[in-house]
Amino acid sequence: MKLMFASDIHGSAYYCEKMLECYRREQAERLWILGDILYHGPRNDLPEEYAPKKVIAMLNEIKEEICAVRGNCDTEVDQMVLEFPILADYSLLAVDGLRLYATHGHVYNEQHMLPLMPGDILIHGHTHIYEAKKSGKHMILNPGSVSIPKGGNPPTYAILEDGVFSIKDLDGQVLKGIEL
Repeated sequence: MKLMFASDIHGSAYYCEKMLECYRREQAERLWILGDILYHGPRNDLPEEYAPKKVIAMLNEIKEEICAVRGNCDTEVDQMVLEFPILADYSLLAVDGLRLYATHGHVYNEQHMLPLMPGDILIHGHTHIYEAKKSGKHMILNPGSVSIPKGGNPPTYAILEDGVFSIKDLDGQVLKGIEL
């Protein structure tokens, strides 16, 4: 199974389109969005081509291919216009014998972990900085941000395929990878 993970679109139609181009090029089975879909938030500058209504239309076109969790900038109002569920704080994925907890990262993160079992994997966004590392008995994964990357990083997303988590820039170049 091939899954794509992306986070922190923040209403950028430009980067949403780029993300969807990557999704089509990768031919992943599902697109997991780890929150902060439509609103840029008070701490962020407006992302390039901030146009939440365009983002809504693009994502609703592939609603049956999207799984999502709630980010700190996502609200019930956003759920009213998006045609796929976005308000869960986390979701458990069982993929190829792996247990992944997908969340945004503002509630559950490396400093405030879910009650994970040894070997479980936490994947989150929120920091806008990509990461893939082993931390104690767990793996911590972050695809970075599609539209407002921080820490000098480019816009990124991640692919999980055959037990390997690969963080890629929007040209598809692998920036970091880790075997799970």
